[in-house]
Amino acid sequence: MLEKIKQILKIKELRNKLLFIVAILIVFRVAANIPLPWVNHAQLEQLFEGNQFLGLLNMFSGGGISNISIVLLGVGPYITASIIMQLLTMIVPRIEQLYKEEGETGRQKFNMWTRWLTVPLAVLQTFAMVTLLKSQNIFGDLNFFQMLTIIIVATTGTIFLMWLGELITEKGIGNGVSFLIFAGIVAGLPTSIVRVFSTFDSTQFFTYLLLIAVSLITIAGVVLISEGQRSIPISYAKRIRGGKTFGGSTTHLPLRVNQAGVIPIIFAISIMLFPTMAASFLARVNNETVVGVANFVNNLFQNQLFYGLLYFILVVLFTYFYTAVVFDPTKIAENLQKQGGYIPGIRPGQATGDHLYKIMNRITLTGSLFLGLIAVLPLLVQGISGIKTFTIGGTSILIVVSVVIETIKQIEGQLVMRDYEGF
Repeated sequence: MLEKIKQILKIKELRNKLLFIVAILIVFRVAANIPLPWVNHAQLEQLFEGNQFLGLLNMFSGGGISNISIVLLGVGPYITASIIMQLLTMIVPRIEQLYKEEGETGRQKFNMWTRWLTVPLAVLQTFAMVTLLKSQNIFGDLNFFQMLTIIIVATTGTIFLMWLGELITEKGIGNGVSFLIFAGIVAGLPTSIVRVFSTFDSTQFFTYLLLIAVSLITIAGVVLISEGQRSIPISYAKRIRGGKTFGGSTTHLPLRVNQAGVIPIIFAISIMLFPTMAASFLARVNNETVVGVANFVNNLFQNQLFYGLLYFILVVLFTYFYTAVVFDPTKIAENLQKQGGYIPGIRPGQATGDHLYKIMNRITLTGSLFLGLIAVLPLLVQGISGIKTFTIGGTSILIVVSVVIETIKQIEGQLVMRDYEGF
């Protein structure tokens, strides 16, 4: 491993890319620690101590929410815009053609539309977030100018982070947005460790050891599921053209266990945010019936059992939904048939599509249950151990491990291009 690090450092281009990414992440962390004005920080700290949901939002913002910083929303609006555009490729034929058939020019236009969509989403999400925080006394009474200032600054912060993420992506080492989220998670580790030791209870020593063991098992499980795949054998018929024989080879089609990544968790968070925010708005109206319903919804989402079950179910459902969006067995079967490929023992065409659909459904069951368990893991650990300060963030581990694995693969590819043996 040390030899590989030496090889990386010897390659000037690769070394400069890595140093550039580190510099960008430092800029991001500096921005994440510049707070917005008119914030009650004491009330903010108290709110985050008892709110697991805000902790999830803070993770996807890269730590911007915990400080109410100028990058309050992080890359959340950009992620939402990307998801909406991907879904539109399944609904609007023109967008699908633009993304899949018009090459690099079409993808550039598609990315430009995604950036434009990010702006109104950032404005709406900033307004909603500030309104929610006002209901928790994080902000005082803001006049129109103060509200407008916060919206403009936070929206600009999101666009700034979107630009930083794209700069990282251009270096070809990994996805910039994932790097920013990764940096926010890692930056929060020292604070979490200090919190654990500051409340350390010697009578629960073996409980702490058990939690560390569970953490290590969780990391191993994330690696196993993230890299897990089922290989479908594909054979190609021999073809003779001009006296030459083509085809006759055998390859495989890899179907990943976790086809959707962390997208279902992001979807679930977005859906679960809406009732809480709506209830916060309605709790301030003058109608007693509406206030009663709003308080009921707030109390319901404060119930850890209800919250955990709903979160788990939504993640499982969205895993199936997103897998259906990104994986089209019928189109894959058609492409295989056009190229002379087939699955041994399965007729080409519709039968192949049905076969792939059945296999993908079974694989997705494992992936969806895994993602659901990862999502509610912090709640399970806190409920079993009773230790509120020690939280095994399953989603955080999933993101960190995925980014590390992807980065290693990208660096390996850079080394292979320069005639070095990979990791």
